Amino acid sequence: MGECEGSEEHETENTAGAISARYNLPHLMNGCYSGSLLLQVNTLTLEAPEERWRKFKIRGKDASMRWQQRTVVNLQLRKAKKDEQALKRRNIISLSPDPPSEQLTKGVSLTLQEIINGVNASDTELCFQATQAARKILSQKRNPPLNLIVEAGLIPRLVEFLKSSLHPCLQCEATWALTNLGSGTSEQTRAAVEVGAIQLVELLSSPHMIVSEQAVWALGNIAGDGTEFRDLVIMSNAIPRLLGLVSSNIPITFLENITWTWSNLCRNKDPHPCKKAVKQMLPVLFHLLQHQDSEILSDVCWALTYLTDSSNEWINQVVDTGFLPRLVELMASSDLNVLTPSLHALGNVVTGTDLQTQVAIDAGILSVLPRCLRYPKSASQKEAAWALSNVATGPHQRMQQLIACNVLPRLVSLLKNGDFKVQKEAIWTVANFTNGGTVDQLIQLIQAGVLEPLVNLLSIRDTKIIIIIIRDVINSLLQVSYSKQAAEKLLENENLCLLIEELGGVDRIEALQLHENHQVALTALNIIEKHFCEEEENVMILPVLDQDNEFLKLLTKKYQSSTTSKPRTKP
Repeated sequence: MGECEGSEEHETENTAGAISARYNLPHLMNGCYSGSLLLQVNTLTLEAPEERWRKFKIRGKDASMRWQQRTVVNLQLRKAKKDEQALKRRNIISLSPDPPSEQLTKGVSLTLQEIINGVNASDTELCFQATQAARKILSQKRNPPLNLIVEAGLIPRLVEFLKSSLHPCLQCEATWALTNLGSGTSEQTRAAVEVGAIQLVELLSSPHMIVSEQAVWALGNIAGDGTEFRDLVIMSNAIPRLLGLVSSNIPITFLENITWTWSNLCRNKDPHPCKKAVKQMLPVLFHLLQHQDSEILSDVCWALTYLTDSSNEWINQVVDTGFLPRLVELMASSDLNVLTPSLHALGNVVTGTDLQTQVAIDAGILSVLPRCLRYPKSASQKEAAWALSNVATGPHQRMQQLIACNVLPRLVSLLKNGDFKVQKEAIWTVANFTNGGTVDQLIQLIQAGVLEPLVNLLSIRDTKIIIIIIRDVINSLLQVSYSKQAAEKLLENENLCLLIEELGGVDRIEALQLHENHQVALTALNIIEKHFCEEEENVMILPVLDQDNEFLKLLTKKYQSSTTSKPRTKP
């Protein structure tokens, strides 16, 4: 998408959240009653459920260029998007002592009807008290009645109060209430936007820091709702105003809120944010990535994750800006909130072109990935193995770099003991390695002990993974093992057919000939015929089944047509 105008169809994401941290904003507000106003506000992060969207990227590798008998295999490389960052955040009532403005209305408890009457009053004091009461209702920790406020018709007046520059306290309370309304469902957010809540952009330039910060927060919630409102915020000239707020003098909590809003402006795709907006944001994101605050680092890394979860053109913008060396550094962080998005952003980069992957390697990703495979959290292991599987799609020189990083023993360990989701990513890595490695490199793979866990995994129910194991790994390794080069380097006790048989692989592959999936059954049959059939084995014993069964006919026809070919004796 080259312009800032969004498409008419938009993708919307919504989640509900829980409290995880508190922000304190000790900023002075002039002209707000007598003295200064100290507001303390809390920030929310959402316990968003893990959501994965799988995107396929296919690279065909013609193995005949490496040895004559290799099969050409097209491996599908998956690109996944993990979403663990807060879409929206609700500003709740502080647990600390009441600030001065709270003391002025302390003890005042208004009913919903009194709030409605007060908000619609002409007296500014009544408007303030009613708006503050509405904000407090919306700031309840559990089950805030957002719909109640929407249905009461208060939103238009709250939006009107945004223009009350002579009454910054009223502006702040109205903005705070709209922030919490924006943290709700898409319908509740839309109710605010449709009556003009996008005017919050103007408050980014407020002389009162607490008002501008609350506006940042509210706009972050609106932008996080989906592509439609994200683009609306961008088209309302929010980016230049946000850029103007970034300085070395602002409180860290304010900078954290700004960074989180940046990440939501990068969030969502179909379409992505316009290229002009991204070009405006990348320099400040690069600057913020050098910060030491973990919240800021996490949100910048998530922003880069969103931008790289796209085409190679978008990946290239991140690569060319120079983010990768710092992202590699952050992959070594002990803070999972930083490690996870930095690892995922780099994982997205290595799904790109060979050149983009090589830039990541040159930045040092292979020095950190093996360490990530050892993390106790299976989600981190999975992300690292996923990234590794994409690194392993390159030329054989890249396979040698993987070997030099001592990756193979760790992969074997994950195949043996890892969570099944981690095992699947490790299987993809081994398959890609097998597809791109030289004979010498594949012998090292065999000697690392990869066959035993792969044979054991043939009993799983995942058909796709079974096909990858028997077709793209075992069958390919068997074909390579017959080459003169492999025969010279494999020891007698490393004869591949014998190894597979000793590990129980022949029995498992034979059993797969009767698998319900046709591709699994025929691939297994082909392996048995080509690599494990003795000369005298001219008859295949099949169980008594319905002769009209199409699969049985296909399997029998396949076998009968092959019995006339010259059988091969085990070496």
